[in-house]
Amino acid sequence: MKTRDLIVATAERLFALHGVAAVSNRQISEAAGQGNNSVITYHFGSRADLMRAIVRPHNADIEQRRTALLAAGVPDTLPGWAGCLVRPITDHFASLGPQSCYARFAAQATTDPFLRDVITEEALSTPSTQRTLREITLRTPELPPAVQRLRTDMTRVLVVHTCAELERALHDGTAEATWPEVADGLVDALTGLWTAPVTL
Repeated sequence: MKTRDLIVATAERLFALHGVAAVSNRQISEAAGQGNNSVITYHFGSRADLMRAIVRPHNADIEQRRTALLAAGVPDTLPGWAGCLVRPITDHFASLGPQSCYARFAAQATTDPFLRDVITEEALSTPSTQRTLREITLRTPELPPAVQRLRTDMTRVLVVHTCAELERALHDGTAEATWPEVADGLVDALTGLWTAPVTL
């Protein structure tokens, strides 16, 4: 494995297991078997750029899966578009196997004050994600814009942390659901979230 790829894999695992703030560049370098503590700066420049190097291959696969769904045709209903948002993500995680740490990494990274915006922007800026979120909001025209923004944020949190919990359980051998079952559950929950009445 190339040094850069080794650092990315090591950082993803350490961040997932211990939290972003708790892991130093030195710890990543040592765990990757690199004697030079400046190796991360050399290969990536900044910590934010290291984060981008971790998420971009995952986002690229999710984008490819969602683009294929869009090309095949999405049922023109709120559950249909919720599925278009969720299933490429859960299918990607399923493809990684039970030793994956990426869902837990994403959960840790999106709670880090400094890196949250970097990770969120990378995930939400893809064309297929933008279209899917736009289609969801178009099917809830009765919601005020501020409520739609809030429910988009709630959607992100629910999907990220639910996937992280299943990944952890699969790794520990305690899972009571599969990725397809969790996808179905998320679609049901998101449909309820987006159609819930607004307190005035």
